[in-house]
Amino acid sequence: MKTHTIKVLYLASEADPLIKVGGLGDVAGSLPRALLQLSADQTGGYEVDVRLVLPFHAAIRKKVAAPEFLFEFEVPAKHGPMRASAYQVEVNGVHTYLIAGASIGEGSSIYSLDATVDGPKYFFFSLAALEFVKVLGWQPDILHANDWHTALSVYALSFKRQVDAFFIKTRSVLTIHNLPFMGAGTEAALDDFGLPASDDARLPWWLRRYPLPLGLQAADRIVAVSPTYAREILTPEFGRGLESFLQARQDSIIGILNGIDQESWDPAKDPQIPVNFDSASLEKRMQNKIALAGEFSLNPDPKIPLVVLISRMDQQKGVDLAVDGLAQSIQERWQAILLGTGEPRLEEACRQLERDHPDRVRAAIRFDGGLSRRMYAGADILLLPSRYEPCGLAQMFAMRYGCVPLARLTGGLRDTIVDAASSEGDGTGFLFKPATSTALAETLQRALAVFADPESWSAIQRRAMRRDFSWQNSSIQYVKLYQQLLEG
Repeated sequence: MKTHTIKVLYLASEADPLIKVGGLGDVAGSLPRALLQLSADQTGGYEVDVRLVLPFHAAIRKKVAAPEFLFEFEVPAKHGPMRASAYQVEVNGVHTYLIAGASIGEGSSIYSLDATVDGPKYFFFSLAALEFVKVLGWQPDILHANDWHTALSVYALSFKRQVDAFFIKTRSVLTIHNLPFMGAGTEAALDDFGLPASDDARLPWWLRRYPLPLGLQAADRIVAVSPTYAREILTPEFGRGLESFLQARQDSIIGILNGIDQESWDPAKDPQIPVNFDSASLEKRMQNKIALAGEFSLNPDPKIPLVVLISRMDQQKGVDLAVDGLAQSIQERWQAILLGTGEPRLEEACRQLERDHPDRVRAAIRFDGGLSRRMYAGADILLLPSRYEPCGLAQMFAMRYGCVPLARLTGGLRDTIVDAASSEGDGTGFLFKPATSTALAETLQRALAVFADPESWSAIQRRAMRRDFSWQNSSIQYVKLYQQLLEG
């Protein structure tokens, strides 16, 4: 079999383990490695040479003591070229480049609340990445960008490949992880880098200077992070004003489900949980539940269902539905731990639920990765009442650890969870459709009734734990997508 190599320039604002704020960090830290690990036999004769490019954030500088300096270069801008520096480091076998310059590396935050700061930073980074590979002499077949922070690279490429032979054959892919975050407030930075607003009449006028819509206009292919979300963004409910434009481009849109790093997320080996276990030794899991209850001074009774929320405190995530749904279910027997930070009113709602029910509710208002793993490994039910969820990874982590998800029927939650009421007997969780606390409470009552039957509950856990959420299947789909682009 003749082997062909596809060179992929992968741009992201964050990637685990160098820097992680949310789900994008998990994806950008896992997908490039999964692509590199694919063999030509798995992909019909294709191998991938993927290079990850990140902004050299201040937080990365603290982790990477001595990256190899490559060179300085210039990024064209309206008021004269801007200086940039490039470094390289290998992370989990992935060739990773770090770009410094302009406002990159200033301050401790990856994302600020000020679009006038984030706009110039990420516009600079997006354009610098293109200039960097040209100076490096590494000609990409595919430019793969993620969300608004790097979408401008796709827009800029559409101009460059008309006049620059280096990029004439480069094709582009833009992944949407969360459509509502379009880069609003960054429009002024377009002028600073000499880029025009869109003249595409299919775009609403008010979106023609936002980076994400510009990238979506210019991308050769658009990827949504689950098949259901790829359909949802074509509707007024989820399209955020772009639904007509996306309908016009729907032949270029594909949904590819995110995966997880199943080596890192493995309850049989995870060093951050008290007791390791797998689906064949599920009885050991109870020790994690008892330890978790003890950690929060809750009654460590194995027969009391332990319900958890592990989430960004955000309206999108339906945290208010979780709090109100638990309050409506107070007559049922359960305990709850709520972990996360975000909107102050939602944080306070969690604290208030604890104050109202101090014998059974704990609010842990913080970001704590280690605790989240202990919660996945010890809790019985994970609440995921998202109003919309492009993909979601928490349900995959939970199922991997035998924590049964209770979720809204939307986006990637629909694609990854099979309701326990399934006539096929292959249920892995519990689903509800209306975005109401009453629907959540009713579904919780249904879940608790099943929990009362240990045999039925453990069967759901084992089915969930045996689901394959690795990147292998999804990474093969990405290679097929790249191949289709290169073959025209």
